[in-house]
Amino acid sequence: MDKLIITGGKRLDGEIRISGAKNSALPILAATLLADEAVTICNLPHLHDITTMIELFGRMGIQPIVDERMNVEVDPRSITTLVAPYELVKTMRASILVLGPMVAHFGQAEVALPGGCAIGSRPVDLHIRGLQAMGAEITVDGGYIKAKAPEGGLRGAHFFFDTVSVTGTENILMAATLANGRTVLENAAREPEVVDLAECLIAMGADIQGHGTDTITINGVKRLHGARYSVMPDRIETGTYLVAAAATRGRVKLKETDPTILESVLLKLEEAGAHIETGKNWISLDMKGNRPRAVSLRTAPYPAFPTDMQAQFIAMNAVSDGVGTVVETIFENRFMHVQEMNRMGSKITIEGNTAIVTGVEKLKGAPVMATDLRASASLIIAALVADGDTLVDRIYHVDRGYECIEEKLQALGACIRRVPS
Repeated sequence: MDKLIITGGKRLDGEIRISGAKNSALPILAATLLADEAVTICNLPHLHDITTMIELFGRMGIQPIVDERMNVEVDPRSITTLVAPYELVKTMRASILVLGPMVAHFGQAEVALPGGCAIGSRPVDLHIRGLQAMGAEITVDGGYIKAKAPEGGLRGAHFFFDTVSVTGTENILMAATLANGRTVLENAAREPEVVDLAECLIAMGADIQGHGTDTITINGVKRLHGARYSVMPDRIETGTYLVAAAATRGRVKLKETDPTILESVLLKLEEAGAHIETGKNWISLDMKGNRPRAVSLRTAPYPAFPTDMQAQFIAMNAVSDGVGTVVETIFENRFMHVQEMNRMGSKITIEGNTAIVTGVEKLKGAPVMATDLRASASLIIAALVADGDTLVDRIYHVDRGYECIEEKLQALGACIRRVPS
């Protein structure tokens, strides 16, 4: 199990390229199962979750063709089994996204109940109820979701999501593209990654309106054809490097990203004292050497402040001037990084779903352990501003969501290296 050793105290300064969005790439890869021709997906990030999804396709008899730029061609016509096995699904919650496409296109599916980060209950019942509303017969048996479409295929339905669910919206959206008749999804997720998936499906021939709002309407079509589609840039990776630069009082320019999908984060960074400029596909941040000001925030579904950026802002607040309160409304276990940061000398107290962060002038390097993907990023940011060396253990979490994180930070001047256990 690899570790990162980070020597803090250097201001980040430089330019890097942002990778494709993992949270967009995974549903888009799943969507290729709906086509009756080959589909090519471009700008995929080189991440463990992506290779797991490609391996899952291989287990199902599909042999994706990957080129040197991580463009992947998937031809679902070669599928030989409609089972997504536990040993792959257990490592990645997003594997549940193959359920809707397989039932819609092939009439049945058997998908293991998913695993992934331990950051709270993320039930799959919305996925199951949505497919049942479209006529699917579903049983959960031996740790597997077994689904079968009715005679003649899935039927269009009107479905209301009790709680906003990104993967739930994506799964039912994909299934609805090949259903008979019209499907209306209410209280649907509005995230940019949902919009990206819908745009890919439209490129494949789907009839979808309202994506990006809380009501999505899908008119089912007989078939989806091949297409070539490029995944959107990763807004959470973008935000993470911006926060890292702000915490270290540095300056960065991030290329091949999209400032329009990160407005809530950019506003909070400006509140912290960052000078931000944007272009069509770039963002620059400059702290002018100043210590950030503490900011208070509350996570909520898009377009509000993203839960996936909460931990990084706690790390910035830890060395900011003032006191910031961070309220987490999405996941109940998402302050697991706080205990580790307090070992580095931060002053953070937890009251229910609120973290109260009193900024200190300096953190101290210490051995720390990552507990989930975004907690890993926050510990790396804390290490960048700490005196001395910090050893971050269990960094397989960070490898699930950040492509080449140490190389990118090295390009910005950080003193960081990976060591094998």
